[in-house]
Amino acid sequence: MTTEDFIVLGLGLVFPLVLSGDRKLGIYRHPRALFGAIAAVSLPFWVWDVIVTSRGHWSFNPAYTVGWNLLGLPVEEWLFFPVVAFVSIFTWESAKYFRKEQR
Repeated sequence: MTTEDFIVLGLGLVFPLVLSGDRKLGIYRHPRALFGAIAAVSLPFWVWDVIVTSRGHWSFNPAYTVGWNLLGLPVEEWLFFPVVAFVSIFTWESAKYFRKEQR
């Protein structure tokens, strides 16, 4: 069992998660919109991932996952899409904020 995927997800998430609390960015100002956007990205990819994995078009090497699976997908794959969506939203909101600062 390995944890590389968890380390990569954690390192990619730690700074955006910590810095997203800054009220100037306003990421949590509209929590329903934030979680709705994350769900809108994650849900279709989760469904697609489950389908293609069950058909054998896609697979995950158990030597590189921690071994916790749900519907044929390792937990790392379940976490990947919401983490990437959150980091993308953070990046977008940060760019908007700093662009306003320069004006």
